[in-house]
Amino acid sequence: MAESRQYGDLATQLIYNGELVRCIIREQRELDKLADTPDVTPELLIYQTAIIRNKRCLLAYHKHRLDRLRDMYWAVGGALPHLLGNPDIRSKLSPHEVDFLREYSTSVMDYRAGFSNELDITASITHPPKDLHVLVRVVRDCGVIQTEFGSIDFQKGQRFMVRRADIEHLIVQGYLEEV
Repeated sequence: MAESRQYGDLATQLIYNGELVRCIIREQRELDKLADTPDVTPELLIYQTAIIRNKRCLLAYHKHRLDRLRDMYWAVGGALPHLLGNPDIRSKLSPHEVDFLREYSTSVMDYRAGFSNELDITASITHPPKDLHVLVRVVRDCGVIQTEFGSIDFQKGQRFMVRRADIEHLIVQGYLEEV
């Protein structure tokens, strides 16, 4: 639990502490063996209290990490390749957390497919758009993007006036910035 309190913002995801988790699970098994006695003694109460505390700590640790992963997923606008492509973030995740992100992304995309023409649930809602069109500057090359009105080749340093709905995901991912 102390480790999960060290998080300040989304960028400070700590490395998954698999060794500590395995150590606590081993301790749980030992406590379970000790608590498996027919006699009710004060020792039994202490063992059961330790078992419950360890379970709660492990659940809180994993829930906190999964909440952080969900927050990071939405912070990049649901762009899973952008999130997992970052070697700094990827190195701090366990294989199970990577699997969780992939399954979570699949679930979001399946849910989104039902009404993708009416609403984009991956778009930012903290700052609602003021205009339908936006002037953007290309920060990183992102290649040719197909829009409703044709294709646009986004080369670094160029500026474009485009429909916000066509390029919102590129703004969130950091390829474009509003001017």
